[in-house]
Amino acid sequence: MDRSLWAVIAGTFTLRFSTGLTGAMLVYYLDDLPRYGGPRVDAIVLGVFTASFFAAELVLAPIFGTLADRFGYHRIMELGPAFGAIAVILTGLTTSLVLLGTTRWLEGASTAASVPAILGFVALATAGDEGVRGRAVARFEAATLAGIGSGIVAAGIVYTALGNVAFFANAVLYGVSWSIYRFGIRDPRVEVGGREHDRRTTFRRYWEILRGAHVWLLAPTWIAVNAVIGLWTAQSIFQLIRDPQPPFADQLLMQGFSPLAVSAGLAVGMVVFLAGLVYWGNRFKRIRRTTIIGYGIAGGAILAAAALALNHGGGLPTVVLAALVLPIGGGLFVLAGATPAALGLLADMSEPYPRDRGAIMGLYSVFLAIGQIVGSLLGGAAADAKGIDGLLVATLALLAVALLPLWRLRAYEHRAGTVEAGVPAA
Repeated sequence: MDRSLWAVIAGTFTLRFSTGLTGAMLVYYLDDLPRYGGPRVDAIVLGVFTASFFAAELVLAPIFGTLADRFGYHRIMELGPAFGAIAVILTGLTTSLVLLGTTRWLEGASTAASVPAILGFVALATAGDEGVRGRAVARFEAATLAGIGSGIVAAGIVYTALGNVAFFANAVLYGVSWSIYRFGIRDPRVEVGGREHDRRTTFRRYWEILRGAHVWLLAPTWIAVNAVIGLWTAQSIFQLIRDPQPPFADQLLMQGFSPLAVSAGLAVGMVVFLAGLVYWGNRFKRIRRTTIIGYGIAGGAILAAAALALNHGGGLPTVVLAALVLPIGGGLFVLAGATPAALGLLADMSEPYPRDRGAIMGLYSVFLAIGQIVGSLLGGAAADAKGIDGLLVATLALLAVALLPLWRLRAYEHRAGTVEAGVPAA
């Protein structure tokens, strides 16, 4: 991987760190909103706020992906940190739910502007090299999830220390991301984007691509997997930190943990997940993408089942509770492989459309956003009805949905030849 690829990944980490930091601090801020003179917020409102972020990404990512193909990946990816900085400054200045909802749209625009341009360049820079593509997409996912996860982990510490002033400090971190994109990338392909080709991408052309590509085979599985992530992105923190609620007093994971305790637990989970990303990302040459996705779905099911047992293990011996942590960690490790495998498949699908990589890779944000919206809204309702139990049962249902269309995607993968000749397809 060359310097520009590493710079793009570094910029992805810092951008996503700021995004994760904002999202988690917003949860703490909303819980504290009455102390700042604002209204009381429930799980449904939090779910709507989270969904608003991904609604903006869903609507805007195709537009910015097309613009990246037309005007160059470099120019468009620089817009993301600018939108993010404006969003966090506004967040720290208001307690109005309407204005806070608007900042969620600005945060979504931040992701929608940067991610399609970044992935368009990654697909271009790794064309024809299966090994580099596997490492690059795994590192992109690692940077994305490590950034978001680190931001979430840091949020409890930063918010405890600074309160709502932390949002202004986060604007400086967005400036770091902008600087990396602006000065750290020196590959001329980032400048020209898809413009080395004669025809420019138009929205009519974008629709033609969607009709002709096989991306819709990937959509159901990836949307369902992202919906699982969306269930937990904000609702898990909100449910963990709330004072024990009478209907859910028997649930071990709903005992009003402190922000610092939540941060510590999330840090451990993030280390396990990142280890899984590295492990599975290095196996693109030997194991089919759909096989890795299937393993990931199975791992997620094991995780959810073990977490259900732990959530109702208040009367069990400590040694039994500790033993339940092992399948939870193992399931998380295996689940990690599903996201880089799906992203690798999407990059493979962009190969027949070399001048439209930004437009196609922008579908990453579309599928992610749809999944996160579904997960956020479903998570709000499930948590409101059954607490952590509701989130875990919804997780199992979504994983079942993700598994159903996988066989059709596997047939496409075989025809597309994404597994190297002579290498057994697991």
